[in-house]
Amino acid sequence: MPRTSEPPLPRIIIEGVRKTYTLRHTHSFKETFVAWLRRKKVSTSFDALQHIDLTVGESEAVALLGYNGSGKSTLLKLVSGVLRPDRGRVLTRGRVAGLIEVGAGFHPDLSGRENVYLNAAILGMSKTEIDARFDEIVEFSEIGEFIDTEVKHYSSGMFVRLAFSVAIHTELDILLVDEVLAVGDAPFREKCKAKIRELVAAGKTLFIVSHDLSMVAELCSRGLVLRRGELVYDGAIDDAIDQLKAITR
Repeated sequence: MPRTSEPPLPRIIIEGVRKTYTLRHTHSFKETFVAWLRRKKVSTSFDALQHIDLTVGESEAVALLGYNGSGKSTLLKLVSGVLRPDRGRVLTRGRVAGLIEVGAGFHPDLSGRENVYLNAAILGMSKTEIDARFDEIVEFSEIGEFIDTEVKHYSSGMFVRLAFSVAIHTELDILLVDEVLAVGDAPFREKCKAKIRELVAAGKTLFIVSHDLSMVAELCSRGLVLRRGELVYDGAIDDAIDQLKAITR
């Protein structure tokens, strides 16, 4: 019998995920004791995410949409491994590169060059691999003569350019991006979008959080809409944007 081609394996599986945070209403032992005497709550909890189930495959570019506090960044951090779910599980297949916070992982007292090696090593690259790609990383970042300057002197835009360049030049399988492209200037954003399209065409998976709806419509084919920690829509990006506009905060 002829062999049938099997569908590609998923890159990300999220099953029954819940993430709960605790908000403390006191800031000292004294305040806690007084609240206890008055029988007031010293803390409350809320579900940042609840009942999240979804699967993301290879070559998918997915936008996480929702208003502030909907749980987008929490979900991205769960996929990256920065956070662990309180219930359920998050599975990823392959190397994950995350651009979740501007300058995260950069040491302010190290130069741009030293931080390239540090961040690339954190993302799993060997020194030989970094050596081979170093010039390409610097060229893409447009840092140029500032590569040997301590990064504490960098602007937020310089941080983003270098961090993004390091991430996309690793052997990544999943790229996570949280709003950081909003910091770069227009020409650099266009260059980043072109690189993202190239990565997706090569079978990589993109998870992006952005309030720039025109950008996600251009880059992504699928949209997930979160509202108060719940996934309320999962489908085509244009329909997802319409769903987002229709819901109330």
